[in-house]
Amino acid sequence: QMQLAESGGGLVQAGGSLRLSCAASGRIFSSYTMGWFRQAPGKEREFVTGIRWNDYNTDYADSVKGRFTIFRDNAKNTVYLQMNSVRPEDTAVYYCAAGYKHYNFRSPGDFSYWGQGTQVTVSS
Repeated sequence: QMQLAESGGGLVQAGGSLRLSCAASGRIFSSYTMGWFRQAPGKEREFVTGIRWNDYNTDYADSVKGRFTIFRDNAKNTVYLQMNSVRPEDTAVYYCAAGYKHYNFRSPGDFSYWGQGTQVTVSS
């Protein structure tokens, strides 16, 4: 089992920045593709970004491209989501996810482990 714990969520004004962290434990973190998803009230969980386990290749949803950045620190078993120029429509619960040696990361089904989520609220 891998445990994932998100932190860093909160209330931020539109145009501001926020950094989310996801600390992993229980497995070899470097062997896992990591992803961030989000779910707003009444909506389905959607892909935000992901970073592959081996080549650190990344991908972003069009809605966050150019504003959000994912990066990982394998020495700290942590993946981060840097959120800049946030918008009210970024308001959601953000989830961290891990998939063992996965090459795809746009679908929730690509991931085996999930954190509990952290709330991000962007005020206008």
